[in-house]
Amino acid sequence: LKLFAYYLLLHESNPRQLVFIEEPENGLYHQYLKLLADEMIKSVGTGFSKQLFVTTHSPFFVNALNPENVWVLTKGEDGFSTVRRASEYEFVKELSEEGVPLGDMWYSKYFG
Repeated sequence: LKLFAYYLLLHESNPRQLVFIEEPENGLYHQYLKLLADEMIKSVGTGFSKQLFVTTHSPFFVNALNPENVWVLTKGEDGFSTVRRASEYEFVKELSEEGVPLGDMWYSKYFG
């Protein structure tokens, strides 16, 4: 049911311009996360008419993404956060192009 609800949200007839989803992995079987991530990417398309922000702790979800689609927020000692694309971390883009899944790199602490 939760997966169906996400699909309805992504394919509304009058789509929202800004959508926030927190931890879509909660309550979903891990093998469905790639399907959901792919559907989210298709839903957003290549333009800026719809923006989608997703927070996750799931390497399975991140595995379905590419380094250009992932932004890493890191909280500094001063209490402020910094934001970087995963592709800006050393070796991440190259390893991704070689076929190493992004979630596996994240889990192995290549970024974030």
